[in-house]
Amino acid sequence: MSTIKPLSRQAFNSVTALFHSVSGIRLGPGKEALVTGRLQRMAQEAGESDLERYVAHLLSGSAHATEMAKLIDRLTTNETYFFREPQHFHDLAQRVEAADPASEFRIWSAASSSGEEAYSAAMVLADLRGGAPWRVYGTDLSASMVENASRALFSMERARMVPPEYLKAYCLKGQREHAGSLLIARALRERVHFAPANLMQPLPDLPMFDVIFLRNVLIYFENDAKAEIVRRVLGRLKPDGVLYTGHAESLSMMNLPLRTLGTAIHGHG
Repeated sequence: MSTIKPLSRQAFNSVTALFHSVSGIRLGPGKEALVTGRLQRMAQEAGESDLERYVAHLLSGSAHATEMAKLIDRLTTNETYFFREPQHFHDLAQRVEAADPASEFRIWSAASSSGEEAYSAAMVLADLRGGAPWRVYGTDLSASMVENASRALFSMERARMVPPEYLKAYCLKGQREHAGSLLIARALRERVHFAPANLMQPLPDLPMFDVIFLRNVLIYFENDAKAEIVRRVLGRLKPDGVLYTGHAESLSMMNLPLRTLGTAIHGHG
């Protein structure tokens, strides 16, 4: 079997510039191994042994739309787990308990990846809302992640932070060929809806939300793009709603209409 040559600097710059123009995400120095590895797999799947030739095909404008969609999918980093940054879920629980039981409580996981964040929020809602109405929405740039999230089948390793009582109430343990996996219970799956969305473009038709999770995605954008995304997302947040961002993501010095309510917790300013 022939060996695929490493990606040249020129090809790396061209591919990452294309990815940036479509997604708004900048993959700079230090991401060469990630980009090369994922492009190598794409080239192999397409039956192309010459990586540079495959990249030239992608950049020529003659690549099929599905191949370009695959490029976006493959270069989007999607690593997460249930109940990541647990202090946000403690804060969420308090807000859910204080909410009007007659009004539908809606949460948006705006960069939902494979769905762990959205289903974590759904477990909190199912536990605390009783028969009161609620719904969770999840959106992601990657179509394959949206599909995976909708499938709701996860490795048990991703569930290490799930409270035991939630595992028992809302998760089904995989058997035989699904050993080592869990499936989110149907009662939760029916109230969680996933769809593709690019946060750098006009949003799909979405309702107003009590809570929006926008975590661990802004770090991939430059400041102007970060501010644009936050303003766009805030347009779907209720006046008394809250926005959760990642703990490593600073929104200071961006002149955003926000006020700080807690660590990486924001409200309309």
